[in-house]
Amino acid sequence: MSRPGQRRTTAYDIAYKLGIAQSTVSRALNGNKNVSPAMRQRVLLAAQELNYSVNQAAARLRTKSTKTLALVVLHRPDEGPTEINPFYFSLLGCVGASAAARGYDLLVSFQDVGGQLFGYFEDSRQADGLIVIGSSQNEDAWRYFKGIADDGYSVVFFGSPYSTETAVRADNRTGGAMGARHLVEQGCRRIAYIGPPSPAQQQFEARFAGFAAELAKQGLDPITAPIPSGESKEEQGAAAIAALLDAGAEFDGVFAVTDLFALGVLQKLQERGVDVPHAVSVVGFDGIRAGLYAYPTLTTIEQDLGRAGEMLVDNVIAAINGESPALDPVPVNLQIRGSSRS
Repeated sequence: MSRPGQRRTTAYDIAYKLGIAQSTVSRALNGNKNVSPAMRQRVLLAAQELNYSVNQAAARLRTKSTKTLALVVLHRPDEGPTEINPFYFSLLGCVGASAAARGYDLLVSFQDVGGQLFGYFEDSRQADGLIVIGSSQNEDAWRYFKGIADDGYSVVFFGSPYSTETAVRADNRTGGAMGARHLVEQGCRRIAYIGPPSPAQQQFEARFAGFAAELAKQGLDPITAPIPSGESKEEQGAAAIAALLDAGAEFDGVFAVTDLFALGVLQKLQERGVDVPHAVSVVGFDGIRAGLYAYPTLTTIEQDLGRAGEMLVDNVIAAINGESPALDPVPVNLQIRGSSRS
């Protein structure tokens, strides 16, 4: 901050110091993605040296922008925020980091119950655009926020059950194929699928399609173990694999459509004295950190959450500016750990 009596440092001073155009300085300070990271770093360091501070109120009046994005995290009506899949907390952090790198603040709201939902952040001048993530099981909430997008507001989704062009998605089909291929490479021939029965949410259908298609290449058919309704995901996964065991089904591999299902599978197999990975190999999907602390540690198809955060922020900024969103899927990769033979 400038002391009383001192002239306030301006963007022109930074431009003069670095020998660059003032417009370049302004773009760098505003998080414009057309400015290289190296140039942005030079500008930020020079601004710090010159004690430059942005007059945010004036900037927002000039641009008619709040320089804020809203992020709504949906959870099921029967669960509190502390029970949300930790995957979404990791994604939230990546969105926050990406927003900050582009010069935006992030307003976070946890929501669940129909009638108490709110998404008109643009009308209230609280934010310039909206990102929605969270449980695909909250159908009323997803329908509400899809309606806001359909009304022309700047909304981007992750994990939406609807086929909207502003939905960012992982490469779910490729991930499902990766899981099947890895289990086959480990010598598994009787592989169970732990996931919701069809028709299911779009991402689960895609994961199963990739998984089944890869098995078909090897002349194999999946053993299906539908997830029972209710309970937590861990309990659902445990119940599904227990049903297979009780029915006397023979299997040497398990692909669970989410890590939480897989963690329940691991727990139940351990309780029943089934040796993982020597008798049964287990693969999950998502890459949540809890898998690192399971016993054995969980092999998983990991979503690139850093890239997902960038895409969500870039796509909502594109929507704000009337531009088309990026449609590439979020990359996935196989993390081989103790629950599968390596």
